[in-house]
Amino acid sequence: MTGVRGARLLLLVATIPVLVVVVGGLGSVVLQSIGLMPLVGPASLSLGAYASIAQDAPTAIVTSLGVASASTVIAVVVGAAAALVVVSGGLLGRLVGALGAVTVSIPHLIGAATVGLLLADSGVLPRLLGIDADAWPSLVGGPWWIAVVSEYAWKESAFIALVVAGTLLTRVAQFDEPAAMLGASRVTRLRLVFLPLAMPSLIISATIVFIYTLGSYEVAWLLGRTYPEPLAVMAIRLFNDVSLSARAESAAIAVLTVAISLVVVAFASVAVRRTAVWR
Repeated sequence: MTGVRGARLLLLVATIPVLVVVVGGLGSVVLQSIGLMPLVGPASLSLGAYASIAQDAPTAIVTSLGVASASTVIAVVVGAAAALVVVSGGLLGRLVGALGAVTVSIPHLIGAATVGLLLADSGVLPRLLGIDADAWPSLVGGPWWIAVVSEYAWKESAFIALVVAGTLLTRVAQFDEPAAMLGASRVTRLRLVFLPLAMPSLIISATIVFIYTLGSYEVAWLLGRTYPEPLAVMAIRLFNDVSLSARAESAAIAVLTVAISLVVVAFASVAVRRTAVWR
């Protein structure tokens, strides 16, 4: 009992500063968005910031959700496949695990610059393939956000692979080996052993990737289009605007982003509770 109380006390000590920072920061953003914490002028309750962004916000939301969804789906598929290779062991598994660890350690800003140099119309890839710049598709800054999705999918697939592999390495052997001894094929073991065991960590890591992609701005700012803007890029632009009144609009965009993230977390929590491992 003493050990449990000590663990709870340590958890409380670590949780309180996080709650103070998160709740305090989020509270100040909400107050600023409704005019109760203005940088200039008297404080007065107002929804003017939300009215100001009402025209551009729907397009920004659709753009952000599209980029985040595409990046997350690709990252989940590639990451799950990589995790399966890592769990299988051998030289290839160790190599994939090492590449994943290296990829995770690369900052997104450097990853964006690398993808830009690789996929631009005058970049490394068209030169290696001998394709003229005029004939190369507009992957960087193009209409489909291909470079942005590629960078997020590349980086976050490594994160998902390491999370899922770390979860499976302690569990899969005790179920996979008996299933193989009972005559289950690889496809059957993949469907009945690997996927059910990996599903909770897949859902949680995919949720983290989606929310991070939704709130990240540097990759979309460097590799994406100037219009329409994702939510994060729009918030940063308004925050750095010369007019201080735009800070409230930036805060309103941030509140919308947090609200969408909370909805995604709620759906993910329900999905995790419905997995076979949780039940």
